[in-house]
Amino acid sequence: MKKTPTEKVIPAARRVAAKPARKAHAGEFVTVKTRISAVMQAAEHSGLLGEKSKRIGGRISSALVEQAKKHTGIETDTDLIEFALASVALEDKFAETFRKTRGTVDPTLKLGF
Repeated sequence: MKKTPTEKVIPAARRVAAKPARKAHAGEFVTVKTRISAVMQAAEHSGLLGEKSKRIGGRISSALVEQAKKHTGIETDTDLIEFALASVALEDKFAETFRKTRGTVDPTLKLGF
């Protein structure tokens, strides 16, 4: 959580700008804010957004950072990094699990339709 100059606590999920992103392949506008909010709320609920005592650094392409900010509407580097790390930390590995279980259901199983 981030404190403003008036000491008001603002949840990380609410610090994201409300800019819509454009799905280039579908040509339709979608709100990325909803996804960001869901990821950050899940990270907060999971205890991943506790005390901020770790500092990281690295060299990253400025074009990559600017495109990510433009796509997400996130304005600060810190919030962008926090969202990216939360996304990775909360990954559910659905596709991997789905592939591993393919063909494991008994073909004679009656599903009721």
